[in-house]
Amino acid sequence: MARALALKGSKKLLNAWAFYDWANSVYSLVISSAIFPIFYGALFRVAEIEKVTIFGGEIARAPLISYVTSLAFVFIAIITPLVSGIADYLGNKKIFLKFFCYLGAASCIGLYWFSLENIYFGLVCYFFGLVGFWVSFAINNSYLPDIAFPEQQDKVSAKGFSLGYIGSVILLVFNLAMVMQPAVFGITDSGGEVAEIKAMKYSFISVGIWWILFSQYTFLHLPKGYKREGARTNIVLNGFRELQSVWKQLGSETRLKRYLGAFFVYSMAVQTIMLIATYFGEEEINWGTDSERTTGLIISILVIQIVAILGATVTAFASKAYGNIKTLIVINIFWILLCVYAYFLQTPMDFYIAAGLVGIVMGGIQALSRSTYSKFLPETTDTTSFFSFYDVAEKIGIVIGTFLYGAIAQLTGSMRDSTIFLGLFFLVGVLLLLRVNKPKK
Repeated sequence: MARALALKGSKKLLNAWAFYDWANSVYSLVISSAIFPIFYGALFRVAEIEKVTIFGGEIARAPLISYVTSLAFVFIAIITPLVSGIADYLGNKKIFLKFFCYLGAASCIGLYWFSLENIYFGLVCYFFGLVGFWVSFAINNSYLPDIAFPEQQDKVSAKGFSLGYIGSVILLVFNLAMVMQPAVFGITDSGGEVAEIKAMKYSFISVGIWWILFSQYTFLHLPKGYKREGARTNIVLNGFRELQSVWKQLGSETRLKRYLGAFFVYSMAVQTIMLIATYFGEEEINWGTDSERTTGLIISILVIQIVAILGATVTAFASKAYGNIKTLIVINIFWILLCVYAYFLQTPMDFYIAAGLVGIVMGGIQALSRSTYSKFLPETTDTTSFFSFYDVAEKIGIVIGTFLYGAIAQLTGSMRDSTIFLGLFFLVGVLLLLRVNKPKK
């Protein structure tokens, strides 16, 4: 007997959808934000080098990871509409959600073998970890209008991010214990590799296992998706045609089009900061010893995650009281001030304060951006294509943001100048958000 699917708007379905954030957010925290940047910097410090020869040329560690990140997001921007088109015609986007979940998780496990000697393999694992996380995240986002009614979407979107922060903090605390007290876990120096580095590599495996294990609850309850009607021709290219169709529909959806323009600009800065913040702290802050650096950076990330739980909840209440757009404008102004403050960071305490301030607005701006877009959508069952457009816009922005950030850091020799550059994106975002609710001339 077939299992009955949970109904749209039901508590079971909303919880299952939000729980994917619990499953995959450990990647964005442990890999993208915390352990991997520290591990990556430690590899270069242990080898006593700042540059590596790759693809026939020498490049410093910070621009290298920034450029690989940009390349990954170029690939993500291309693959997302392809997946969208095929999923629409098969009526089964859940199978793609599973595939990219498992790809990302396997790549996290593969990071265990990351080393300067195996730099190509390591960067490939880093590359596909990004791909797996972001494409599966995009597919899960596209379910939001399918599983929740408009009045539920702000709350469940915030709940997803809050669950993600809580789950990722739990795993990070466990990983922190391994890194700081490896002997307690039976991890010792061996083969010329210090115990702390080995513990970091074990943390990559823990992320992959966590991601696979907890995503099963989401997979159990989410529906397959809507099957497109009509003849199924040019399935592979259909995703790009759907993007073109969405672009045409934006012509009559003034408010949605204006919002997307603003989102493209400020999201470029938000996502770039999320991806490079720990690299900035690892390189630019005067931590003292290597042990103090590791502890300080992980504590900073923990502060961001814990405060972000509160930030996402407060933002949801603020949007209900004052409206989504007004709330987003205030958050963007807060980000501008943060970017200016970041330019002057010197001490660990400076960085801790910045981490707390970032946490206030990090979760809020992501959750509110996702639910605002969902609210502005026209009546349609083709939510995958609209969210594919949203995600492609976001990824193109990340490509531009991370590339320019790396280029400025390479040209000036400092990551500080790039923070002011990102502040300008938030300023433009504010100006564009002010236009969203203006009447069409």
